[in-house]
Amino acid sequence: MSIRSKLAWTFILLLIFGITSISSYSILFIRDYLLEEGRTEMERDTRWLAVTISNLTGSSEFKQRFAEAAQTSGYQLALYDSSGRLLNSYLKEDTTFIPDQRLAPQIRDTLEEGGGIPLLPRNTSAEVLTSYIRLPHTGNGLYYLQAAQLKDEIYAPIKTIRWIIYYGMFISVGLIILVSIWMSRYLTKPITQIKNAARDIAEGDVDREIDIRRSDEFGTLATSLNQMASKLRADTEQIKRFAEKQRQFFADITHEVRNPLHTISGALEMLELDKLSPSKRQKYIATAKKQTERISHLFKDLKTLQRYDSDEYFVEMQEFDLATVARHMQDWYGEKAAEKGIDLELDRHSCNVLGDPGKIEQVLDNLVSNALKYTNKGSVTMTYETVGDRVVLSVQDSGIGISDEHLDRLFDRFYRTDKARSRDKGGTGLGLAVVKSILNAHNSDINVESTVGSGTKFWFELPKG
Repeated sequence: MSIRSKLAWTFILLLIFGITSISSYSILFIRDYLLEEGRTEMERDTRWLAVTISNLTGSSEFKQRFAEAAQTSGYQLALYDSSGRLLNSYLKEDTTFIPDQRLAPQIRDTLEEGGGIPLLPRNTSAEVLTSYIRLPHTGNGLYYLQAAQLKDEIYAPIKTIRWIIYYGMFISVGLIILVSIWMSRYLTKPITQIKNAARDIAEGDVDREIDIRRSDEFGTLATSLNQMASKLRADTEQIKRFAEKQRQFFADITHEVRNPLHTISGALEMLELDKLSPSKRQKYIATAKKQTERISHLFKDLKTLQRYDSDEYFVEMQEFDLATVARHMQDWYGEKAAEKGIDLELDRHSCNVLGDPGKIEQVLDNLVSNALKYTNKGSVTMTYETVGDRVVLSVQDSGIGISDEHLDRLFDRFYRTDKARSRDKGGTGLGLAVVKSILNAHNSDINVESTVGSGTKFWFELPKG
């Protein structure tokens, strides 16, 4: 049974039970009230009849007058002498009441002791309600009066009231059923919507949203589920992007490894020729060595990126002097810059920063190497200056520059602005990705500005040591 049905039946049964109980109690209360009022009225009428009958005793038309008084009162009457023997009575034609032929001694004793106070029996199970009273002295042998009335006559109004209550109860029950069904639908509608939405989301429909604008717990739950679905959509899109990047990543690795391996394989085949000249032999050996170094550099960069992705101790922060890094750059690239006729300008002043010296040196190595690689004339400059509690490091060249369409993906793994040229220059397509990973581990960003034909500038910040 669904929650909606359970709620509807719960409301219906509880309200029907409540209405039935109230109706039953109302009928019993009215019944008791009518009986009590009947007793009171009968007591009052009996006193009135006693006075009336006492005034009729001297009349020659006593029986006729007695019958008229009985008819007027609506009661069934009986008259007794002083010994309690029945002398006269008035009974309705359709009655089943039989008056006492002789009053019981205890009734007469009670009447005598009570000084004319009527005796009203409290036995509610009796079909007839009777009252007795001692008549004032009449002188003609009449001594006691008995008045009787069927309880059905007293309860006659309750039949109409009972049907009014029953009709009201039936109408109320009908309304209760309708209201209960409506209320159960109203209460369970958001539950059904949430259930269906949760099922759809579980089946992969993360675009599903629950449209419940309520300020109660259902509204809060719907908002939470919508937020969860939104988070799942974002996560799903991110997973798709990661999957696509991973697919591209492995394809690029395969491509990057295959090309130098083919070159090495071709060089080795040429070296196996018997009539190969020494100059060509030396050329093929140099080619194989160069491609071997390229593969080694590729796996070195991949290892760096893998450590960044998985090792929380990827960087070891310490204070070091940038002048030492500048000297290394001069030692490594001074001769190469001179060969290309490029001015290599490096800051040499002492400046302490906080970071991983080996990783920061690797960053500057990549940036200076790329600057020299893509600069044919002019200069390559590496500077650092203190700005507040930070040190800004920059590498600027006057090379070929980078167009705007490539700037957004410049730091993606294996992305090249000119793949053919990059491979010719021995690049792996991972250098700038390694730079970004190292700086991210230092809670710093790499920034770039470039103009095609005028050069490129990279810069980042480190905390001052």
